Amino acid sequence: MEVFLRDCPTRAVLELIAGKWTMLVLVALEDGRPMRFAELRRWLDGVTSKVLTQTLRALEREGLLVRRVYPTVPPCVEYRLTKLGEEVGGLVQSITDWSQANIAAIQIAREEFDERTTRRPVGSYGSEHRPTRSGDIPD
Repeated sequence: MEVFLRDCPTRAVLELIAGKWTMLVLVALEDGRPMRFAELRRWLDGVTSKVLTQTLRALEREGLLVRRVYPTVPPCVEYRLTKLGEEVGGLVQSITDWSQANIAAIQIAREEFDERTTRRPVGSYGSEHRPTRSGDIPD
């Protein structure tokens, strides 16, 4: 598939969509209601103004959201998803729903992994990962 090639345009879109702040912006705007910059920033706890601005510009450039400036003093700016953005926003919302539905199982897996890996001496493998006689590490 071309998506695995470094210069594939689809890969660049996937990299944008997979970004943490991009996904959260898409979910925040997914209900179709326009939001102002300050409102988005409040919703996205921890995002800086700089990163939010960069994320919004990237989404606008890809045609996933529109930025509307109202001629007021100070200017009022709203962001909303385009039809294309709503489509990908729905997909990202599904991933968000899956994440929320499975977070307990994921947290248990994390704890079990951390417990297994902290008990093991540094640089050693568990019995399931011991090298074979040929020196290969099994998959």
